Amino acid sequence: MTSFKDRVAIVTGASRGIGLGIAKELTERGAKVCITARKPEALEEAAGQLGGPQNAIFVPGKADDSDHQDEAIARTVEAFGKVDMLVNNTGINPVFGPVVDVDPAAAAKIFGVNVLAPLAWTRKVRDAWMGEHGGSIVNVSSVAGLRASSGIGMYGVSKAALIRLTMELAVDLSPKIRVNAVAPAIVKTKFADALIGEHEEAVAQHYPLKRLGVPADIAGAVAFLLSDEAGWITGQTIVLDGGITLGGGL
Repeated sequence: MTSFKDRVAIVTGASRGIGLGIAKELTERGAKVCITARKPEALEEAAGQLGGPQNAIFVPGKADDSDHQDEAIARTVEAFGKVDMLVNNTGINPVFGPVVDVDPAAAAKIFGVNVLAPLAWTRKVRDAWMGEHGGSIVNVSSVAGLRASSGIGMYGVSKAALIRLTMELAVDLSPKIRVNAVAPAIVKTKFADALIGEHEEAVAQHYPLKRLGVPADIAGAVAFLLSDEAGWITGQTIVLDGGITLGGGL
């Protein structure tokens, strides 16, 4: 297990689910983290699970809010002296239905949170620390960004854009900053409840590995991409899907 001692990370959308799983993985390996999400009570509880203020601070706010981004980065540097890892995990999907029928305001919000916010966080951590000292960034995309995803198509379009953004940033920020992504299939979180409801076992049977993902499945891959072991990897998206896309599904 690669040590992240003396490393500092910001993980967005980390009060629960995949984001909290990633933050746990990083702190267990010795990193200090700043976690963000909208609800302060949930964040405070999550930070407690990560070992309290000596390991984790939390800054509530909306991922696409510029002032929140500035505050989170400033408080991270103040608390831990730097920020050399960033995980853009926050994502939203407030609509269901055909892409052609999505309200333009809803589409703009999806892109604002899922694409433009990761770009803004990246720009700001570059300016605050990584541009001079180096670092590593991982964006959490989705297999919905790899192929048609009926019902959640606009979410899929945004996640496809995030994969392309990852490639562009990897070139723009090289050689000091590496930028990669992961593309999970369905992971057992509250976010996924709308997709699977009470049908987890039936859905899992479509996966070659016969189970859905859990946050730890994603956290390990993210930690690898952030680590020096992945020092010659940039601009790549690792698919984490239990084999489901091998058969053309999501």
